Amino acid sequence: MKSPAAIRDWRLVELPLGTPVWEQVFTVAPLVLIGTKEGDGHDIAPKHLASPFGWGNWFGFVCTPRHATHRNIVEHGVFTVSFPRADRILHATLAAGERLEDGSKPALEAVPTFPARHVDGVLVEGCYLYLECELERIVDGLGENSLIVGRIVSSSARQEFVRRADDDDADLLQHLSPVVYLSPGRFGIVRETYSFPFPSGFSR
Repeated sequence: MKSPAAIRDWRLVELPLGTPVWEQVFTVAPLVLIGTKEGDGHDIAPKHLASPFGWGNWFGFVCTPRHATHRNIVEHGVFTVSFPRADRILHATLAAGERLEDGSKPALEAVPTFPARHVDGVLVEGCYLYLECELERIVDGLGENSLIVGRIVSSSARQEFVRRADDDDADLLQHLSPVVYLSPGRFGIVRETYSFPFPSGFSR
């Protein structure tokens, strides 16, 4: 156990909870593009509070009922997920574009998409992993936010980015160059990775 003197050397400071913790330090999160059916068309929005849920085929993200993404999923019960590479970061910017008074988002016209295969939705071109999800559940009451969890009913990935037993994961990831969101307000590109030092006999 560390002595109080050693802990003082770490220069720990208490973070005030009156301001969200996540605005006071940087944390790493995936950056994804969520697609939803909206009216006669579709909407795309970037999200970073997103993650697989469990070891099975569930994926979820945090959203506020104030956003069209939340309302669209409640209405239609499906959504898509596109995982962008570094060369598609501009698409995430465009997808975050402001809506006009009529509710339209003109910047989306510059984001190339193609139809999903199993749900009524679109996916963003040039990404490396795609999920098509049916709504599993919504958990409300997380402050102003909700947790939206979907069951993956279809998934696809670009062939060159699928893991294979005879390929080196580090080489694959260097070529893949996945984007991560460094909240608040920055992004990074992952090019250098290492095998995690699991202890002998470790199992999930």
